[in-house]
Amino acid sequence: MRVLVYGAGQLAQMMYLAGAPLGIEVEAVNVTTDTVVHPVSKLPLDLSLDQAIEAADVLTVEFEHVPERLLEQADKSEKLLPSMEAILVGADRVREKQLLEKLDIPNCAHRIVSHLDQLDECIDALGDQLIIKASRDGYDGYGQWRLTDAAHLPKLKQQLDGLDLELVPLVVEQMQNFDRELSLIGVRSKSGDIKVYPLTENLHHLGQLHVSIAPAPAVSQELQQQAEDIFNRLAQGMDYTGVLAVEMFQCKDTLLVNELAPRVHNSGHWTTTGSDTSQFENHLRAVVGLPLGDTQALSPSAMINIIGCGTFSRDLLSIEGCHLHWYGKSVRDKRKMGHINLTAATYAQLGQKMQQLVNYVPEDAFPKLAGEAQKLSSYK
Repeated sequence: MRVLVYGAGQLAQMMYLAGAPLGIEVEAVNVTTDTVVHPVSKLPLDLSLDQAIEAADVLTVEFEHVPERLLEQADKSEKLLPSMEAILVGADRVREKQLLEKLDIPNCAHRIVSHLDQLDECIDALGDQLIIKASRDGYDGYGQWRLTDAAHLPKLKQQLDGLDLELVPLVVEQMQNFDRELSLIGVRSKSGDIKVYPLTENLHHLGQLHVSIAPAPAVSQELQQQAEDIFNRLAQGMDYTGVLAVEMFQCKDTLLVNELAPRVHNSGHWTTTGSDTSQFENHLRAVVGLPLGDTQALSPSAMINIIGCGTFSRDLLSIEGCHLHWYGKSVRDKRKMGHINLTAATYAQLGQKMQQLVNYVPEDAFPKLAGEAQKLSSYK
């Protein structure tokens, strides 16, 4: 079986590694050059994109911001999973909000803005504590602005002046006073079978994910069920095939959907060592029509992103249950260079291992590590 992945980054690489034991050959598309490459070496392969599409059994994506011309070509092959419509929902916040409203799924109160003068109406409707997001091409904190006082609105309008809001509208959301950020990674097969992983707790810094803990501590059965109900409605409502990530805010006993990612997701990287079947293997199983794998957590796990940093001690591998995943990229500010997975028998032991990890990495590049380590170490 052959799977062609649009996008040639670390997610395609991890799908390749998950597919090899199953006899699934994974190739990748560099979407900036339209060339077919090896997902690990990134070296061009001796076939054109048209030839790769013809030879593949399934086409899929590693990220949602694939140029639409390429998605349209893939869609015509009738091999694209998930569907083009589902991928575009993840790439366009307006489509995303429309889907959530259509399926009656709780999300942040919001307005769609296609002209700067509408921001005044947003303050009237939502208050002056607002998050303003570009509807397209915004991720990892990019394409976002905050308003915390109505008096600052003129300055914000100056920042946004010049943007073509008719082409790329803004989604203006009411700022939420949430307890924590959670995500649910789930998978739906071609035949409609659904499996979900436990809720994951996510810690962000400057708009980027830094640390994930799974299963998220202190999650009631009711909260997990609420998340699974949301996933089921989304997956069935889109007739979805593959892995889907749902990012949410926990506000006391209620979950509000923040964002959707129609693909394998950073907050699911813990599954490669903390579950029986990783999100990467399950995505491949789903799109090629194999039975889905077990999604239960084997033990408490942590995933720590390595962001904009290449200087740390590889001796961190001396920590029991520690696994390094290096992406082989050149170092750049805010760039995801790799991640570290930790597993332990208990949350307290996981926190202790995270405290050990502090000794091997620069503090300024891992701002969430020490605090979360201390918090988990106190768990009984």
